[in-house]
Amino acid sequence: MTASNVDTSVNWKPATQLVHGGTDRSLHGETSEALYLTQGFVYDSAEAAEARFTGDEPGYIYSRYANPTVSMFEKRMCALEGAEAALATSSGMGAVSAALLCQLNAGDHIVAARALFGSCRWVVEKLAPQFGIESTLIDGTDLDAWKSAIQPNTKVLFLESPTNPTLELVDIAAVADLANEIGAKLVVDNVFATPLYQQPLQLGAHVVVYSATKHIDGQGRCLGGIVLSSEEWISEKLYDFFRHTGPSLSPFNAWVLLKGLETLPVRVALQTSNAARISDFLAESQHTKRVIYPGRSDHPQAELARRQMKAGSTLVAFELAGKSQAFAFENALKLIRISNNLGDAKSLITHPATTTHKNLSEEDRAILGISDGVVRLSVGLEDIDDLLLDIEQALAKL
Repeated sequence: MTASNVDTSVNWKPATQLVHGGTDRSLHGETSEALYLTQGFVYDSAEAAEARFTGDEPGYIYSRYANPTVSMFEKRMCALEGAEAALATSSGMGAVSAALLCQLNAGDHIVAARALFGSCRWVVEKLAPQFGIESTLIDGTDLDAWKSAIQPNTKVLFLESPTNPTLELVDIAAVADLANEIGAKLVVDNVFATPLYQQPLQLGAHVVVYSATKHIDGQGRCLGGIVLSSEEWISEKLYDFFRHTGPSLSPFNAWVLLKGLETLPVRVALQTSNAARISDFLAESQHTKRVIYPGRSDHPQAELARRQMKAGSTLVAFELAGKSQAFAFENALKLIRISNNLGDAKSLITHPATTTHKNLSEEDRAILGISDGVVRLSVGLEDIDDLLLDIEQALAKL
């Protein structure tokens, strides 16, 4: 039983949904979402327990399956994403692994864009084949490459856009059309764009995944992930896999993520503004060989960026002369911190070749454009003048 819950019949705009969406108040009428730190739930009778387990009576059974606080986070993300259903996971990689493996069997085939986060690529390239699932990695920017890689047993297409770390874009709508032609499902990792600046389900994707650890928390506090899709796909493909393998999100982390969602638009807007200013500044530096930012007109896929993204988002990639220059630059920074995380309130920088993508061969990194001079900057909420001064003084020491 609940009290004074939000009227979900109103078509609230995203910023309002992120404050109120999915709120389920108890009889106490709490202002903030209630935190249900419980493993299990009790029943009024043995008959009630039986009815709960058969599904004849709605309600919670065990927090590995579902939990009221986690449900609020899932509902709020559905409202933002325009999804029918979602399941929250303990991490972003939990979301990716579950979204892929729950719908694949031995003998099936995945086609994936090769420009993936290192752990995502490992799941596709190393883990899936251990279970008899074939995989093919292709240039995600080339639609003909997608078409050529398709086999009679292709069941899933998988991509991230913008990519990690070189911010390539993949035409989500075109790849979704291709998936529909062959009866496959397109899974999109949308973490870099955030649900504010790109909505893959609206572009035709069937499943979207997030590492909620990134912008959704956005303050370096906890891990989390989420898978969003149609109600039919979630119930028929993901739910049993999720229930029995146990990648569930903790109620406490769900509560933290709910708090993060309340400020997501404000944070991401300022981070994006800062990122755009920094990309322009870096482009004028004699030390940078190239600057990659989806919001700039010189991005190789600027037209596609305008078509499927609302803004350039919060990440900037740029290339210096080599590893020694990249390390010297990072080490000279005084405000921006070295970390492999992203989407944080604090500006963070990493050297992909020696961190997030170190397990790729030198040849594979070269194919992806990840030279030893490439660095990835996740822009935070600091004053833009302070950020520019920090970058300027670090470049001057090169």
